[in-house]
Amino acid sequence: MQKYILLVLINLTINSFAQEYQIEGTVTHNEIPQSFVNIYMMENSKGTVTDDKGYYILEGISPDNYTVNVSGLGFKTKNIKVNTTNGSIKLDVNLDVDDSYLDEIVISGTLKAVSKLKSAVPIEVYSKTFFKKNPTPSIFEALQNINGVRPQLNCNVCNTGDIHINGLEGPYTFVLIDGMPIVSGLSTVYGLTGIPKSLIERVEIVKGPASTLYGSEAVGGVINLITKSAYNAPLFSSDTFSTSWGELNVDISNKFNIGENATSLLGVNYFSYQNPIDNNKDNFTDLTLQHRVSIFNKIDFKRKNDKKLTLAGRYFYEDRWGGEMGFSNAYRGGNEVYGESIFTSRWEAFGTYELPVDENIIFQFSSNGHNQNSFYGTTSFQAKQYIGFGQLTWNKILNTKHDLLMGIAYRYSFYDDDTFATLDSDGITNNESITHLPGFFIQDEITINSMNKLLLGVRYDYNSIHGSVISPRINYKWNNANYRDIIRLSVGNGFRVANVFTEDHAALTGAREVEFNGDLKPEKSWNINLNYVKKINTSNMLMNIDTSIFYTYFNNRILPDYESDPNKIIYSNLDGHAVSKGVSTNIDIVFSNGLKALLGATLMDVSVTDSGITRQQILTEKFSGVWSISYNLLDLGVLIDYTGNVYGPMRLPLLSDTDPRPEFSPWHSIQNIQLTKKLSNSWEIYGGVKNILNFTPSDDSIARSFDPFDENVSYDDNGNILATNDNPYALSFDPSYVYTSNQGIRGFLGFRHTIF
Repeated sequence: MQKYILLVLINLTINSFAQEYQIEGTVTHNEIPQSFVNIYMMENSKGTVTDDKGYYILEGISPDNYTVNVSGLGFKTKNIKVNTTNGSIKLDVNLDVDDSYLDEIVISGTLKAVSKLKSAVPIEVYSKTFFKKNPTPSIFEALQNINGVRPQLNCNVCNTGDIHINGLEGPYTFVLIDGMPIVSGLSTVYGLTGIPKSLIERVEIVKGPASTLYGSEAVGGVINLITKSAYNAPLFSSDTFSTSWGELNVDISNKFNIGENATSLLGVNYFSYQNPIDNNKDNFTDLTLQHRVSIFNKIDFKRKNDKKLTLAGRYFYEDRWGGEMGFSNAYRGGNEVYGESIFTSRWEAFGTYELPVDENIIFQFSSNGHNQNSFYGTTSFQAKQYIGFGQLTWNKILNTKHDLLMGIAYRYSFYDDDTFATLDSDGITNNESITHLPGFFIQDEITINSMNKLLLGVRYDYNSIHGSVISPRINYKWNNANYRDIIRLSVGNGFRVANVFTEDHAALTGAREVEFNGDLKPEKSWNINLNYVKKINTSNMLMNIDTSIFYTYFNNRILPDYESDPNKIIYSNLDGHAVSKGVSTNIDIVFSNGLKALLGATLMDVSVTDSGITRQQILTEKFSGVWSISYNLLDLGVLIDYTGNVYGPMRLPLLSDTDPRPEFSPWHSIQNIQLTKKLSNSWEIYGGVKNILNFTPSDDSIARSFDPFDENVSYDDNGNILATNDNPYALSFDPSYVYTSNQGIRGFLGFRHTIF
């Protein structure tokens, strides 16, 4: 009998511990239900998001003590202790407006984690939620709605491009992944499209020179892509969408454990477009046909004392071509049917290791290899590039006043191609380019008092080809007691060594001859930036105003000359200077009724003074504006996102004084609308229309598209093009007259699935 009673008690105890309960409730603000609020349990990693009524439910909860984390955009995060020992519970939460809205933790300005409000360096932060408002197949396209940042197409045929910051071309923008210099050189043009968006946690942008911390190439600014932590990422997520043009994009990520002390995050991106369209009737594809796959893996390790160890790698392959509608690989490199065909194979590896010592010493490394097999008509471009980078930093807080950061870095670059850029002076011997770039930097963040901070830094690099380079900077920040007003002043310089064939697609496409006017010297710049942030908080609204005035002066600026000779692109250092100046403003507003808006505008003047003549820089607008407006229809449970941009006229590269095409592009705007419906805690559907105004460039963007090999172009004895009955304006085939995509209006539909 006693044994029977004991067995019953044991069974009741087991059943009690095996019992699972639930936590449910409603999240509100001023009695208004709040949708898309994150609910997360720290102890068991269970999570969900509130629906259109503000309702949530967490199921499968074992009896125990828990902390429920409730967080929503524009609201203060709440951590609430709950106990489910006695069964399921109802937990209603009222959120308060966050006075420190947009005070994220940032690292790009100082190479260490700091509060955005307290950072002496102005940094813009864009979360993964921002990029969901206008889904795109790549990070390159996703940046189109960020103020002062413009993805610039460089060719009407193969649609490669780069990223402009405040009017400065792509080679002046330093793109990082988790703080490591992954995207550079060849991939500045060809590698940006393959970064899976599903793995991006946020994007940090620093406008203006950052060469003190990052060395060469960080002249115009820094774009740092911060990937998700493997520990905090969902167990599984997928995002798939297709468009009415026939584009298909698939993003998948999966988290899994490797033993007891490591967690891996694996991501795959696949993009396909195989539907030739020629709406402008020039016999050329309006959009480049592509097959692209990118595989990314990041592993976070658990170590003693929470020391960091992260390893990551990515492989990227792309096959893209654009050209005449009848093109296929059978015509690749020939002169029967014109096409630009690019096979790109690229690998990357990078990591962070925090040394097991009492001091805060971190070693970071990255390496990448880029191989490219390309034909632009009959022009071959076979190139390979390998880069290795290592950096050791030591962060030492000396006292309450001084926060010191010191570092040593080394960068190895190997580059080779089949153009004359790597030929020796004899014009026959191939001479691969190998560059060693050791460097040292130090910065001191000086806290004068609670309202004043000063950041002083200097970097020394030794370029094995060009010698010593010193890059100083100074940053000053003032804020009032509650951080409602912040003023930042930044002064610094940058330098850059140009490689035309890895940076400028125009050097390869079309029928122009490339010519160098003398040896190209490194470019140098000085920049000053004045930034003012104002926060306004009322009972019904939270507003953040962020305004910057910028000025950059260049010496030895290298620019392509399309105008001196219609048959050539001539590269040389300016006999003068270049200036980029302007003002940029972002206004971020969150209303308590659920309406959210991010508005931005940049007014700038980017000019080039050469031989005493000042002109507006080619392919640079004087005005640009962006917006992202969101509203939640609570009754329908539908989120509406309206995004767009507008650009003022850009000066375009004409072939000659007789070129009949306009010298300046028209005002144009690309606008999109999207509806998102949450079907359950793990499924959502979204769809909408891109380019709702159906704006496309003029039909004559490609000069003489009917004669891509210039078979019917006549020349005089000096090589100048002659005007003939067939060619009255003395033009040659040229696809560099481009300022936006030829892709018109299209619908899209997608699904997202997330398992926590």
